[in-house]
Amino acid sequence: MKTNKEIRSRFFALNSRFDYLPDEDRFLFARGAPKYRFNLIGAGSNGQEHIRITQIEGRGTIHGIYDPNPRSIELAEQAFAEFSPQDSLFVYDTLEQACNEPEADGLIISTPNYTHIDVIRTAVKSGKHILLEKPMATTIPDAYEITKLARQYPAVFQIGLQYRHKAIYVEAIHEALERRSIGEVKTISILEHRIPFLDKVRQWNKFSKYSGGTLVEKCCHYFDLLNLFAGSRPATVYATGGMAVNFIDFEYASEKSDIIDHAFVTVTYENGVRASFNLCMFAPMFYEEIVVCGDEGHLKAYENDDFLGTSEPKTYLKVMQKEHRPSRITTPTYASFLEQSGHNGATFIAHINFVDNIEGKPTNTARVEDGLWSVVVGVAAEESIKSGKIVSIDELLQRNGVKIE
Repeated sequence: MKTNKEIRSRFFALNSRFDYLPDEDRFLFARGAPKYRFNLIGAGSNGQEHIRITQIEGRGTIHGIYDPNPRSIELAEQAFAEFSPQDSLFVYDTLEQACNEPEADGLIISTPNYTHIDVIRTAVKSGKHILLEKPMATTIPDAYEITKLARQYPAVFQIGLQYRHKAIYVEAIHEALERRSIGEVKTISILEHRIPFLDKVRQWNKFSKYSGGTLVEKCCHYFDLLNLFAGSRPATVYATGGMAVNFIDFEYASEKSDIIDHAFVTVTYENGVRASFNLCMFAPMFYEEIVVCGDEGHLKAYENDDFLGTSEPKTYLKVMQKEHRPSRITTPTYASFLEQSGHNGATFIAHINFVDNIEGKPTNTARVEDGLWSVVVGVAAEESIKSGKIVSIDELLQRNGVKIE
């Protein structure tokens, strides 16, 4: 991983304020030549974030893009020009061309959820390194197929579950799982309250058949975290939820939206850990919180953006231990320019891990199996809401033809 000094230097090297400097007069602000070239598949808002992050991280660059939407291509080129005004992006006419470009070392796949399975079927033929955005698929059979392809894959195959790299969760993981500050984890609770889903091309995220449902599309991040802190496979899932406020009367192409906007999910794990997830998508802010209780203490962390001009901290972490051990309160954060680059800096750390994985360095990035289990819990929760029943994970996997090794 780069040092803070190297990251800071790279940021200033890409700042247009210093473009007046000739290359021979650049030392702190020298632009290092990228070692890797990536092609971007899917150039919407998330894809444009990947462009910016790739250029800031510095060891790679975006070689070309593929997206059937001309407006996405236009905005992606603008995003690329912010950091590499002297270069241009190659625009491909087909997915096959983008995947099989000899000049590209890897592929960053950021297309709508329902397209992932078909994109991956083409992408794996290239043998290139792959970073696949979450959720890896919208159904369990598709996620399982991708998992099996990845197990035999000769290059890096990384899933974009970057929330585990947010500052609050990095510190929470360190305290609970590495330092074991709170002893053996017994219960986990995660809460997300936020604004509704944003607009997408053809509004695919308003329909479960394209997104996988809210609890797969948006919440796989949180189920990945629950699974990570539990340190075990999920055994049962029970959920309630529905459509209370958002998109109740929304139609697109004569089809009514069917995605839920709130839910309560309870997960029990094979090792006895219990977890819950609370979602509200009609709140006037972005707020997420995790509470982990162990047999030796209690951990709470949150991240908040409520649009108010107060001095309240944006992040918070409290570790309460029993009286014979020290407790602490901190405010985990990354450098502001990294947090502003997307997902509060988490995407940047995911990209560091992607390149580190390519170079054979140890990382704590999400594995393909982690992506599978995050989808499994999301699908189970969606099914539980529809049926009103507790969903057995073993039975759900059996019904979907999944054999866990």
